[in-house]
Amino acid sequence: MTENMVRLSVPAEAKYARAVRMTAASLAVACDMSVDDVEDVRMAAEEGFVYCCATRPESCDISFRLGERAVRMDFVLGEGEPDESEGGAGEDGLEMVGLLLSAICDEFDITEEGVLHLAKGTVVAHA
Repeated sequence: MTENMVRLSVPAEAKYARAVRMTAASLAVACDMSVDDVEDVRMAAEEGFVYCCATRPESCDISFRLGERAVRMDFVLGEGEPDESEGGAGEDGLEMVGLLLSAICDEFDITEEGVLHLAKGTVVAHA
């Protein structure tokens, strides 16, 4: 499978979390991922969305790069420091988001350019 790109832009509001996680799960299925990996991608997308919203962007812009049994997600973060009150997460909640993402993703990084990068599956490190 050649790598394909899908982009999603939704308002940075909690009511759009379902659209993000369902899109991610559907794309993972299209990549022939296992049921467990599809669930991990769905969960990672939701937690990535929560983290992105906590940085107060106008919209949550996500790029999905799809490969054979692999999904990479890049969330463009807002310019603010993560707001611990977003979604009732609290400071401990955002720490839990980070712990969860590092546990379920094969790659988890926040770049200097302000992008939350997540990957699940058979991936090659991104440039």
